[in-house]
Amino acid sequence: MKIIEIKNLRKVYNSDSVAVNAVNGVDLSFEEGEFSAIVGPSGSGKTTLLNIVGGLDDATEGSVSIDGVKINDLSARKLTDFRMEKIGFVFQAYNLIPVLTAKENVEFIMHLQGAGKKARDKRTSELLKAVGLEGMENRRPSKLSGGQQQRVAVARALASKPKFVLADEPTANLDSKSTEKLLDIMEQLNKEEKITFIVSTHDQRVVKKARRVITIEDGKVVSDERK
Repeated sequence: MKIIEIKNLRKVYNSDSVAVNAVNGVDLSFEEGEFSAIVGPSGSGKTTLLNIVGGLDDATEGSVSIDGVKINDLSARKLTDFRMEKIGFVFQAYNLIPVLTAKENVEFIMHLQGAGKKARDKRTSELLKAVGLEGMENRRPSKLSGGQQQRVAVARALASKPKFVLADEPTANLDSKSTEKLLDIMEQLNKEEKITFIVSTHDQRVVKKARRVITIEDGKVVSDERK
């Protein structure tokens, strides 16, 4: 079942009166349960594409539909609510809240959704255990390694039970051991919980794990291969 449909997507930036086509006529769709890697050189449009699909940036032209809802047509408030319910995000820079513990970072989105304490505690405990951080619930980000912080970020992305997770260079700041651990967790969640992962990356270790590899150059899809 298709959960994402991207049609004729374009994003044009005007820099010093020069138009830059960051995304240039992209047509893609993603099925539920996919593990896809988006690859390409720096500046090829990978991050811009993810940001538009995730509703963090506006397209100049074209449309993105998620679960049959064209997100371009949503008001800012409805888009925020839709994003919170349907999409999980994992960023290269972790983006954890430094004054909150690992547990509090993971359950933060559930607070926003109005989930009760019992439900929050149960879901958070399950997720931190799933990402190998059982017993570290009360540590703040400064007391966690980079790999552990990124695993908290993955748990946070999954807290709202999203339809899919967008990850932008999630292994860029990790050592080899942390990268392997993170990828094993993502692969397991993908297979066991059917969570769809779309990952932009330069990392060949991520590419090897992915079952679909989409290559972007100059804002255009130049190849789309399924393994």
